[in-house]
Amino acid sequence: MIRKLLNGDVDRVADIWLKINLKAHYFISNRYWTSNYELVKEMVSQSEVYVFEADEMIQGFVGLNDEYIEGIFVAEEMQSCGIGKLLLDYIKDKKVRLQLNVYQKNTRAISFYQREGFIIQCEGLDEATGEKEYTMLWKQK
Repeated sequence: MIRKLLNGDVDRVADIWLKINLKAHYFISNRYWTSNYELVKEMVSQSEVYVFEADEMIQGFVGLNDEYIEGIFVAEEMQSCGIGKLLLDYIKDKKVRLQLNVYQKNTRAISFYQREGFIIQCEGLDEATGEKEYTMLWKQK
């Protein structure tokens, strides 16, 4: 089931965010992610976030800022089960255009977004991490 984030969900969502960033972005210092943990908890509670819940446990979430996808995160043990696609399809139904940034070294995420109809618009640099990234765009047909 996909639903809007509730206040009681913030800790679980932030924990998924941290664990997945540490794993997926092994090329960025762990300190970067852990030092942003509290800020993310604050931002999540004030953002447009949808969670995927199964058996009364949040297994993934997507964060939005208007048409910008802040991120799609799925608990490690539930990855490759279609939850990311379900979350993405859910927000595609709400928007006519979506944009996101993804690190170039995160090839798994790039492949996922391309498979889901996103195209690379341009290349940039994430000032906070010094890592190259792509800006990707999806438009409703």
